[in-house]
Amino acid sequence: MNVGDHASGPGHVPVMLDRVLELLGPALQVTGRAPIYLDGTLGMGGHAEAMLDAHPGLRLVGLDRDTVALERAGRRLARFGDRVTLEHAVYHELPSVLDRLGVPAVDAVLFDLGVSSPQLDEADRGFAYAQDAPLDMRMDRTQTLTAAEVVNGYPPAEIARILREYGEERFAQRIAAAIVRERVDEPFTSTRRLADLVRSSIPAATRRTGGNPAKRTFQALRIEVNGELDSWRRALPAALAALPVGGRIAVLSYHSLEDRITKLALAAQTADTTPPDLPVPLPEHQPRFRLLTRGAELASDEETTTNPRAGSVRMRAAERVREAT
Repeated sequence: MNVGDHASGPGHVPVMLDRVLELLGPALQVTGRAPIYLDGTLGMGGHAEAMLDAHPGLRLVGLDRDTVALERAGRRLARFGDRVTLEHAVYHELPSVLDRLGVPAVDAVLFDLGVSSPQLDEADRGFAYAQDAPLDMRMDRTQTLTAAEVVNGYPPAEIARILREYGEERFAQRIAAAIVRERVDEPFTSTRRLADLVRSSIPAATRRTGGNPAKRTFQALRIEVNGELDSWRRALPAALAALPVGGRIAVLSYHSLEDRITKLALAAQTADTTPPDLPVPLPEHQPRFRLLTRGAELASDEETTTNPRAGSVRMRAAERVREAT
């Protein structure tokens, strides 16, 4: 979730920055040309800025679907001049972006998934259940679908599915039924009204633990509005395909659904697929990647103390060791 990866100031620091630099740095030690770093979730450019400072010859290709984030990142990174190319795009569009830029491969890739700090902190974006705001939740304000349209227009079974699958909400059916019942009299337009409805739909005993009961519902709606999981399922294989031998990727996930997609995709690329009945491994079935992290790495206690939004991060990283056949 690009949480903390943004503008200067207290509490706005890139998540797991030192570890990202450590893991991706070796892939950028190329000779004879400028190494290329793809930041698929640019946010305010915190990771990108550190990477450009650490590698003076580096060229950045930065993607973000949020035009406000791109504008702010552009100001932050302006001092790097033509080393920086910023594109308004969703990360699954990276193949077409690279093709248009004439970039056949990238040496290192970072994805810092989910919602960004400014999106959470700016009430009018409608991401935060703790502030009253229009029920929006669009990362890209040029798109048409909003959270209000989902809540007021989707059939009850579809709302329940979204809450159950994307929010892992135990009371999805009850919340969906309450939404449909209430929207008949008055459509939902504000985050506060929706958050209050979710709270009242959940048993009192459950409300007393686990933080704000609206958290899972808001997460689920945000994922639906922005097509996050479908986009991520397409983006990760595309990013892996863009890496040459020695190229590296790091992924920061903030909930189990994103991390599960990442884990399975990397596991498939790091497995030996030689049929088990053969006596020796076949070269063409050897792993294409090797894992750089053992399982999912967490932020340190020190970092989560100074940057609480790093508390849910899970990092996975890998390096290409063999070209695809």
